[in-house]
Amino acid sequence: MRIDVAVDGGEAELRSLLDWLRRDPAARRGAHVELVQAEPSPGQMGVLTDVLQLVTENAWSAASFALALSTWRQTRPHARRITVRRGDLTVDLDGGDDEELRRLIDALESPAAPDPDPDPDRDRQADGGGR
Repeated sequence: MRIDVAVDGGEAELRSLLDWLRRDPAARRGAHVELVQAEPSPGQMGVLTDVLQLVTENAWSAASFALALSTWRQTRPHARRITVRRGDLTVDLDGGDDEELRRLIDALESPAAPDPDPDPDRDRQADGGGR
C-alpha cells in the first residue's frame, strides 16, 4: 500500500514529519518513508509539490500511523493541515480531533480499489485467445 502525505507549511514541515516517522519504532518496522515529488492530478499544471510517501505491506497499523501523525502535529507551534492520500481516497486533517483520526483510520483500512489492468489483451494473448 502506498500512502502520500502533504503538509501545509512547506518542505520544512515535511522534513520534520519525515524525521518524526523515522524515529517512530512502529513506522521503522512497518513502512518505508521518503520525501518525493507528488504526481500531478489529471489536468493539473504547475509546480509539483513535495510529499512524504509511505510504502507498507499492510503490516503497519493504520491506527499507529494516525497516532504518529496526531502526536507529531501536537508538537508543532502552528496547526498545519495534513492531507493523506491513498489511491483515490483523500482525508484532510485540520483540527486533529478524534473524528478526523477515525476517518483517516477508516480510509486507510478500507480495501483498496484494484489497480486497472494496463494491458487488458495480455491474458487473451497469453492463453492463445488473442490470435
